[in-house]
Amino acid sequence: MKILKVIHGYPMTYNAGSEVYSQTICHGLAQRGHDVQVFTREEDSFTPDGAVRIVDDPDEPRVKINYVNNPRNRDRYRVEIIDQRCLELLEQFKPDIVHIGHLNHLSTSLVSEAKRYGAPIIFTLHDYWLMCPRGQFMQMHSEDHNLWASCDGQENRKCATQCYARNFSGAKEERNLDIEYWEGWVKRRMDHVKQIIEHVDLFISPSQYLKSRYEQDFCLPSAKSVYLDYGFDLNRMIGRQRTNDEIFTFGYIGTHIPAKGIHQLIQAFGQVSSLCQLRIWGRDNGQDTRALTAMVSTLPLDKQAAVHWMPEYRNQQIVEDVFNKTDAIVTPSIWVENSPLVIHEAQQSRVPVITADAGGMSEYVQHEVNGLLYPHRDTAALASQMQRLVDNPRFAENLGERGYLYSHDGNAPSIDQHIVHLEALYQRILPKC
Repeated sequence: MKILKVIHGYPMTYNAGSEVYSQTICHGLAQRGHDVQVFTREEDSFTPDGAVRIVDDPDEPRVKINYVNNPRNRDRYRVEIIDQRCLELLEQFKPDIVHIGHLNHLSTSLVSEAKRYGAPIIFTLHDYWLMCPRGQFMQMHSEDHNLWASCDGQENRKCATQCYARNFSGAKEERNLDIEYWEGWVKRRMDHVKQIIEHVDLFISPSQYLKSRYEQDFCLPSAKSVYLDYGFDLNRMIGRQRTNDEIFTFGYIGTHIPAKGIHQLIQAFGQVSSLCQLRIWGRDNGQDTRALTAMVSTLPLDKQAAVHWMPEYRNQQIVEDVFNKTDAIVTPSIWVENSPLVIHEAQQSRVPVITADAGGMSEYVQHEVNGLLYPHRDTAALASQMQRLVDNPRFAENLGERGYLYSHDGNAPSIDQHIVHLEALYQRILPKC
């Protein structure tokens, strides 16, 4: 088959979970003999909007990457020049399937272009972006001034006052005008998203939680909604050998942003009384990283010296660069994640995970079986669970040995298995001859 993968970022330019997963399946599909191209974005401020740069994936040259430049319109949900570039690629490549992963920083209406072209469309859901304009159901401006408060559901006016207030003029006498404008903007955005959902033939959710959430809260028809967990290149996660003669080490993998709860992890680490260390992997995120570094400086002196900022790593070297250097991975997200890749990767490498009892995080971690859970957003409870592992390293090893919950041998789904499942789903929506 000819498969066009649409994703809002691609490694190593963008290296979060949905991007890494997208690259993994592109490689897997190419290795199965499919013709794969990627339509994604980059942000080059010195190049015109809509400029296209075409390169081969350096890790799998059979995969061709089409970068469309979008430095100035990234916050729009519809971008005409991106729709046009996508249509040009559709007409040139003539894919049998369009597989969308995320449209943020691209354009929602490119779905309409794919539909008009006539290609079946499959859409993997990675977060709540279709039903929440910001994607994570976290409020930027809560009524009680609770920093990054959870949101219990999308409402146009609430979106305007709790999130899009950042775009208000700031003049009190204009507040009602600002609310009215942004409430209308959100309504138009949500109406448009519901229209494009009609064009998608099948949605994939990588957790049962996310599948249920979309069906119940967004009226996604169950007839075109399926569950399929992520697939992994298991060869990347073999041969873990924990570095000898180190104190107990917690690891964090992810971006340095509030939604990931890294600030709560730092605070919790400061409350752990025993000798241990924390290694934080991820790309420097400017002011956010500097703020987190300043937060570390408020910890007790022994804990300050025990926090280590590690460089960004390539996913292909995750065992050597990360898991060989950690005794437990902490996934402290304050948004309700759906199926974090890092949880699966740690489990495959037989590293225990501490995470919150919410969403897809707790779907893949069972308390005291293959990891530990704590009440979502509860820093003290997180510290308590971290303390348990430091005090009993053998307990941590036992938790790690269980691995992935939903297989008899503890192995996560392989990318080979996953590609077979994807091919079956592709066949399901292809036109019958």
